[in-house]
Amino acid sequence: MIKCHSILVAVFTALLISGCASTALTSDITVEAQAAPGAKINELKSYAWVATAQILNDPQGQWEPRAFDADAEIQFLIDRELRKRGVSEVELGPDMLVAYIAGVDMATLELKEDPKQEMEVLQNNPKGALAVIFISPINGKALWAGVATANVQAQRSSEDSKKRLEYAVSEMFSKLPKP
Repeated sequence: MIKCHSILVAVFTALLISGCASTALTSDITVEAQAAPGAKINELKSYAWVATAQILNDPQGQWEPRAFDADAEIQFLIDRELRKRGVSEVELGPDMLVAYIAGVDMATLELKEDPKQEMEVLQNNPKGALAVIFISPINGKALWAGVATANVQAQRSSEDSKKRLEYAVSEMFSKLPKP
């Protein structure tokens, strides 16, 4: 379990360094994915959940709408995408372990051009990221990881939040190696 925790910490650190439907609603979402060299992703037919984490810096409670459970929605979407690919959840002997981590920082500051002052000024620009990781149950190494990053759009409706998450997860899984 220590290896899985180390993988999650490493992925989240990478998210912080690298920067969640209609096109306008999702235009700020970027998605990347990569399989480990030699990983036979298409041969994996079963999975078990190993870990989920949410790292949230939202002191004013702006990110998640009141009636919206982002964790449940993310897990539902990942389960759905795996089922579409013929991968089943099992309790014993999975081919892979699945983990995700979501991070939101509502206090992120960035330098942005201020046309009135003709210079760059610090402005609040909330950021969010979601990473999904497939892990080998044999050695704890990452087999595949997908990462979605976006500007956080505060005070969105639950429906818009669901659409943004659905887009991010679907795009991530579309980047899985083809059979």
